[in-house]
Amino acid sequence: MKKLIALAGLSLLLAVSAPSFAGAQQEKMKHCNKDAKEKDLRGDERKAFMKDCLGKKADAAPAADAVPGGKKSAQQEKMKACNQEAKDKELKGDERKKFMSACLKG
Repeated sequence: MKKLIALAGLSLLLAVSAPSFAGAQQEKMKHCNKDAKEKDLRGDERKAFMKDCLGKKADAAPAADAVPGGKKSAQQEKMKACNQEAKDKELKGDERKKFMSACLKG
């Protein structure tokens, strides 16, 4: 009976947290599939590429709104600067949200 209760609790936990993981994983899968198709990879070569691509950390994948050529847009630069300033000031919660909003507008 204890195993059944533990299994039910674990199932509930996974069901609640799965959608947040699925979105990021789906985006990574789309990105890797697109790259494999562009490189016209097939068979074992494609499998190896996909394994490597999907195994990388999320921050290693290029941002969806990145400017071609590896340069960041003005908005991305502004976001980076505001984030760094908020980090330097050790802002958290609502205080950080207010600061970020004002920083990105101004």
